[in-house]
Amino acid sequence: MRTLIAPLLIGLAAPAAAQTVYVSNEKANTISVIDGRTMKVTATWPVGKRPRGIILSRDGKQLYVCASDENAVQVIDRATGKVVADLPSGEDPETFALSPDGRLLFASNERDATVTAIDVVARTVAFQVVVGVEPEGMAVSPDGRFAVSTAETDNALHWIDIATHKEVGVTPVDDRPRHAEFTADGKALWATAEIGGTLQIVDPATRKVTETIRFAPPGASEAQILPVGVRFTPDQKLALVALGRANSIAIVDVATRKVIAYVPVGRRVWHLAITPDGKRAFAANGLSNDVSVIDIAAAKVVATIPVGTAPWGVAIAP
Repeated sequence: MRTLIAPLLIGLAAPAAAQTVYVSNEKANTISVIDGRTMKVTATWPVGKRPRGIILSRDGKQLYVCASDENAVQVIDRATGKVVADLPSGEDPETFALSPDGRLLFASNERDATVTAIDVVARTVAFQVVVGVEPEGMAVSPDGRFAVSTAETDNALHWIDIATHKEVGVTPVDDRPRHAEFTADGKALWATAEIGGTLQIVDPATRKVTETIRFAPPGASEAQILPVGVRFTPDQKLALVALGRANSIAIVDVATRKVIAYVPVGRRVWHLAITPDGKRAFAANGLSNDVSVIDIAAAKVVATIPVGTAPWGVAIAP
């Protein structure tokens, strides 16, 4: 299966450029800072309680972190590692997504069944929208028109018109949707269903599921296949999907919608991020308390980095 990857990634065999990798440790209340060249932890930053979602600001100067048990999104200065602000986020923010212009941050409020739009410049709540029960994943369309929330209990995707601040559509999906990701051209939305064990592709024009991808990693039972995070390589040719307790990453050919490789990683992989050059992925393994570094072209783990307790989210800065 791995031999199919090489033709898609010709020229990506050179060593990866230096990047900085940030990992949220849910039970340690810290962020692990990893040097992407040496693949060593260089710093550990204290943050609020139960950090999960993590993302870079558009200018790359700050990190936003969902401190779920603080009911806040914390802003971290990358230069100092210090928390410089707590943004009002609604109750129990879990994940979020930025608008294309970087002005609005959309946070899912799991306990309140709402999505909070935060103005990160004014540091105020811009608006809130009631969505499905237990919202978790968030995505914003590349054209900035829609925000999408995954509702775990409703088994649905909820579409928010950003201009009108209203919910305008609901897409039924498989059980317990956890993460959603638009393709760069905005023509498809990929959403994982954790209990359903699937990844479903939605046409944003019709808001209907057009295809369902199933997984069969070697050695994993059906009950262990719990898809969560999904990310696209920069060239949009491949998607990497974290398969939870199956302890593996699936590599999917975006054009054919076929799984072309499985990469064994650590225990209970949650989320991952891909380096800007598309050569490597860093995956957070929540039960083994480490990060797997994946050579995407070779479809194998090239390093395992110990981090804090219960790593959950990953962000990468150039």
